[in-house]
Amino acid sequence: MEKLVYFDYAATTPVRPEAAEALIAALGQFGNPSSRYGYARQAAQRVREDRESLAQALGCAPGEVYFTSCGTEGDNWAVRRGAELNRRRGKHIITTAIEHAAVLETCKDLERQGYEVTYLKPDRAGRITVEQLAAALRPDTALVSMMLVNNETGAVLPVADCVKAVKSADPAILFHCDAVQGFLKTPEPLAGLGADLVSVSGHKIGAPKGVGALYIKKGVRLRPLLTGGGQEDGLRSGTEATAQTAAFAAAVRACSADAGRLERTAAVKAYTLSKLKEAVPKLEVISAGDAPHICAVTLPGYKSEVVVRVLGDRGVCVSSGSACHRGKPSHVFAAMGLPKPWLDGALRLSFSPDSTEEETDALVSALRDAADSLFTTLS
Repeated sequence: MEKLVYFDYAATTPVRPEAAEALIAALGQFGNPSSRYGYARQAAQRVREDRESLAQALGCAPGEVYFTSCGTEGDNWAVRRGAELNRRRGKHIITTAIEHAAVLETCKDLERQGYEVTYLKPDRAGRITVEQLAAALRPDTALVSMMLVNNETGAVLPVADCVKAVKSADPAILFHCDAVQGFLKTPEPLAGLGADLVSVSGHKIGAPKGVGALYIKKGVRLRPLLTGGGQEDGLRSGTEATAQTAAFAAAVRACSADAGRLERTAAVKAYTLSKLKEAVPKLEVISAGDAPHICAVTLPGYKSEVVVRVLGDRGVCVSSGSACHRGKPSHVFAAMGLPKPWLDGALRLSFSPDSTEEETDALVSALRDAADSLFTTLS
């Protein structure tokens, strides 16, 4: 088998050695943090230390960090309970048409329950403006949910400025940010955005799948999504996943200690885009991405799922959009108003600090060969 060439880090990342080591150590120290004897209290202490590591990276107090199973749970918790918390204010929600399915599908479910949702449309670059959001605010707006980094284009949305606009209009409006693709991929701590609620996920930064966190700003009285034994200070029941939280915290510490990670990632992305434009004349750039680790390109008239499969046969991993689409057309690219041939051939490339120019050269070679050998489709 050819060496794996991986450019799908926005879908998931390999588990970092530091995270794997922490995971294995925690598996051997299996005490239930809710039990009362000494061995269990040691487990509880480790969870506290894990929470402190996340809080430091988020720029908040440990008491504002609540562990979840994933970003999807955090998004559901924030949007559902945030809307409920402000239900006396109104039943209007504002989000964007380019959010992750975890937010969009939750909003659609709330629409079925009588809420009204405004979906802000992006421009051709995949961006949303503060002015758009401000114009959509209403007296009955209860919640705004806006992602920080789009998972398919790499566009960074102006969340901090949007928070200011919303809070200037009415401080009572809750603001949620899905920062799954932005956590430790943008330079500023996420609590500095000013949002009331911020969701993050572990497997995007080198932790195993199955762990995430929700930042709940002090003073926001969000009800639990999961009820039961009252873990996580009564807000998220279920026995703490001590191995996963240990791995998450270890991955956070390792990423935070790598001062040059964002610059290396941006450099290899820029190299890749340059080489692709030079070697594959049919290729067009949909978005170079503001974030260092994601960009989107297209081979107009080709079928992206065919290109992805052909590249995969050569050991080169890219995607046609979010992994959650499962091969369906990207709602993000559609919302941007791209012509159908561009939509058909859209590809997402995503990078890590460990991506290399040698891997890029293999990608370029494989994509050039695919473009030369595949017949275009009628679009």
